[in-house]
Amino acid sequence: MIKTKRFSVARMLAIPLLLALAAAGLTGGGAAAQLGAASRASARAKMSPDLSETPSGGRQSRLRVIVQFAPGSRAAAEALLPGHGARLLRRFSSLDANLVELPAAAVEALASNPVVRFVSPDRETVASGHVSATTGADTVRESSGVTTSGLDGTGIGIAIIDSGIDTNHKAFLDRSNGVRIAYSQDFTGEGRTDDPYGHGTHVASIAAGNGRISNAQFTGVAPNANLVNLRVLNSRGAGTVSAVLAALDWVRANRHAYNIRVVNMSLGAPAVESYRNDPVCRAVRGLVDSGLVVAVAAGNNGRNGAGQKIYGQVHSPGNEPSALTVGATNTFGTDSRADDGVASFSSRGPTRSYSTDAAGLRRYDHLIKPDLVAPGNKLIYAQAANNLLVTQNPQLDAGVSPVDNRKMMYMNGSSMATPVAAGAAALLLQANPALTPNLVKALLMYTAQPLAGFNMFEQGAGQLNVEGAMRLARLVRPDASLLRTVGAPLLTAPAPAPRTTIAGHTFTWAQGLVMGSTYATGVELITKYQAVYGNGIIFGDGIIFGDGIIFGDGIIFGDLTKMSSGIIFGDHVRTSDGGVLGSGAAFVSVAQLSAVGIIFGDGIIFGDGIIFGDSTLYSNGIIFGDHVLTSDGGALASGLPFLDIATLTADGIIFGDGIIFGDGIIFG
Repeated sequence: MIKTKRFSVARMLAIPLLLALAAAGLTGGGAAAQLGAASRASARAKMSPDLSETPSGGRQSRLRVIVQFAPGSRAAAEALLPGHGARLLRRFSSLDANLVELPAAAVEALASNPVVRFVSPDRETVASGHVSATTGADTVRESSGVTTSGLDGTGIGIAIIDSGIDTNHKAFLDRSNGVRIAYSQDFTGEGRTDDPYGHGTHVASIAAGNGRISNAQFTGVAPNANLVNLRVLNSRGAGTVSAVLAALDWVRANRHAYNIRVVNMSLGAPAVESYRNDPVCRAVRGLVDSGLVVAVAAGNNGRNGAGQKIYGQVHSPGNEPSALTVGATNTFGTDSRADDGVASFSSRGPTRSYSTDAAGLRRYDHLIKPDLVAPGNKLIYAQAANNLLVTQNPQLDAGVSPVDNRKMMYMNGSSMATPVAAGAAALLLQANPALTPNLVKALLMYTAQPLAGFNMFEQGAGQLNVEGAMRLARLVRPDASLLRTVGAPLLTAPAPAPRTTIAGHTFTWAQGLVMGSTYATGVELITKYQAVYGNGIIFGDGIIFGDGIIFGDGIIFGDLTKMSSGIIFGDHVRTSDGGVLGSGAAFVSVAQLSAVGIIFGDGIIFGDGIIFGDSTLYSNGIIFGDHVLTSDGGALASGLPFLDIATLTADGIIFGDGIIFGDGIIFG
């Protein structure tokens, strides 16, 4: 929750939209008492772990839960409700899920029915916390301060799922003084779509604010994109999972009407249940499968109360493989990227969401997240009129203007880094509408700048590089979304030199992709079409191909129907030295992520019941790195090994260097 007694941008306002766990659960008695041991075990496997405790109001208290059901089973699932004393509150028509209220004692019995896929609580939500120059966005257009020319997001719709948008702010005008907010809807029940809290307006202007204030000093990344305002946080910055699901449901149904190609979610929940069961993760995956890029915040839990570094605190839906998960960097206020580093508050991987097997062991997802990082420290962008954040913390006002609809404010966090990436995705889609979400994600990661001294759990592939990604996007063939043949030429011209110069500083691209619990490198990732770039495929862990083959544990190098030759997969997580992905100091082995009771390092214990995804499959010639690296500032696979990938799959892993995991396990 946001505190006001002692202000700290990095630890208070920058904390991304955390969803507080509702006290919900049941044990024994009632309908559940009539279930046999096998049925109860089956039911609990379909219940979120935080439904296992008795709620504060007792077993007869009523809970709001999200009930997911098998496709085509909506009628059968709803027919079950009266028999469990349940009441239908909301249908999510495109998500195979409903919001239901029922007695705590009835949850287990409802979950035991075969038509019910998973039950989770309707968790409470609360809000969290020079960009165009340092990201390279300015290099793809020209600006006069009032108007821009070149690539600016024109025609692309970005859905902002947040606390509302102040439509009167000058930052949202188009070239003809019309408002670029194409549609607004409230999902909080307050019946308003403005931004009394102050978070959503700031986020929206980072993605798509114009340059009309301070002579374009605070221009958004895609300054002429259209915005869709979906308000899920109320005037206090609080909301519910069901409101978020309703907004995502609306996007899927209305995406064509507003040409929504990008969704921004600067919010998150504790990643409790595996992404395979988390209702918001599943909704995000549905949007990605339908052709939308979904950018989500990694979170702002990079340190604990004692200031110690924490791993494993990437939030939901940032733990979803198909999402573009974004962490935050500190640019220190300079356009040059030579001094940039990952912000200390930015949440680190691996993902710690889990399922529980029949033996009661936790099976952690353990994906490498975030996918990349972007500027998110002390960003100055639009301030909603009379908003709560500035009212309670006047020092957030940046002092740019005394006029309400021209005021700007400071905020920090992965919440701010996320719309930087969302705006970048809009630019790529304007340049080449044929790009699939997975191709957008691949181009952004391949051209990212690995930051020396940070490992993949901290920065993914590296820091966002709009200039490089745009050069590649323009070369991708215009029928890319129709390609089906692995190894077919992807570009219309030779691949460009893999480096970019911004503000006099030249850096090398990552030249690789973070994928699930490992990573891949090789120029064929951009010169040839790969099956993972198609719609309907999970980019990373748990990729399921049409023939039922799953990408997860056990890498296969010989199936040229999945990926082309010339690509290398790694088997370690590393701390990058700034070189290509794969060089640097080993931190953990991927194989060890799925092992039981493995101990390594200097006696630090990682956790219990850790698992590395499903079966991994890729074709021959695909080169995976063998470590998560600490970058030396070069391509994605260079640098010192930070963590051995084999270690990422172990149970009871012991790490070195005083690592702390955010699920209560402290290392060293």
